[in-house]
Amino acid sequence: MSKSRLFVNCLALIVLTLGISSIANAQATRTWVSGVGDDANPCSRTAPCKTFAGAISKTAAQGEISVLDPGGFGVVTITKAITINGDGTLAGILNAGTTGIIVNAGANDVVYIRNVSINGAGTGLNGIRWLAGKALHVENCNIYGQGNNTAGNGHGIFVNLAATAGNLFVKDTNIKTCAVDGISAQTSVGFVAGVLDRVRLEGLPTGLVIGNNAFLSVRDSVINLGTSTGVSISGSGGATGSFDNVMINNNPTAINVGATNIMNLSSCTLESNTTAIVSAAPQANLRSSGNNRLLGNGSDGAAMTVVLQK
Repeated sequence: MSKSRLFVNCLALIVLTLGISSIANAQATRTWVSGVGDDANPCSRTAPCKTFAGAISKTAAQGEISVLDPGGFGVVTITKAITINGDGTLAGILNAGTTGIIVNAGANDVVYIRNVSINGAGTGLNGIRWLAGKALHVENCNIYGQGNNTAGNGHGIFVNLAATAGNLFVKDTNIKTCAVDGISAQTSVGFVAGVLDRVRLEGLPTGLVIGNNAFLSVRDSVINLGTSTGVSISGSGGATGSFDNVMINNNPTAINVGATNIMNLSSCTLESNTTAIVSAAPQANLRSSGNNRLLGNGSDGAAMTVVLQK
């Protein structure tokens, strides 16, 4: 065989090998997990993976991990734009002694978590911890049992950004039995803005913490039976909580507003709390649309400024 012929054959073999390797390592736009899957599989519909962590490395950015059947799919760290979708089945994460989902994505990444049950089994650190990314959507989820209240832990959803800005959206989600609070949002740089829609925060020390540089709107939701505070608006760098058609009932304190922060209430019910509103902020920062109901509280607490809707 001539040297030129040998060179051509070797080159063809190298190209074929690289092509096969590229196909083997390609990431799919949609991957699948199953309770009887295997993380050695390609995570296809017919050969699903076992865990979210196994599937995420085989899923392309902006792709989706779908759940085929009921199962526990393990804790996962998300570092790119992705959707985890448990529609139509029981998609569970058991996160005893650790955090269920850590989101540490890129500055322009949007993450969706849908129809997932996250159970900390009494020792979980946090249900979801969001450290970085453009936006986080949590939809139709149940989070409970986050019982480890060491520093920085014990939250259902813990937003602790260190970025310019982030947007949080939580919809149709229930959070219970966490050691510190249901949802806590804050950022050290920029701001975090978000909407909580049809959320239930029940039986928690504090239902909702709107912390440093956080601006949250809550609507059509229930914050009930807290052992300390229903809502804490407590950001030292400024924070705003706006509430529309929200029930905050049966708490020692329904809403606690820090000195530099703002509370807006419209069509809300604050009922059967020891004190409805505790505030270190001036009355001008406590704004009511005039259509709220304060019923059966031991004390209604701080007076609000009525701002009539136009």
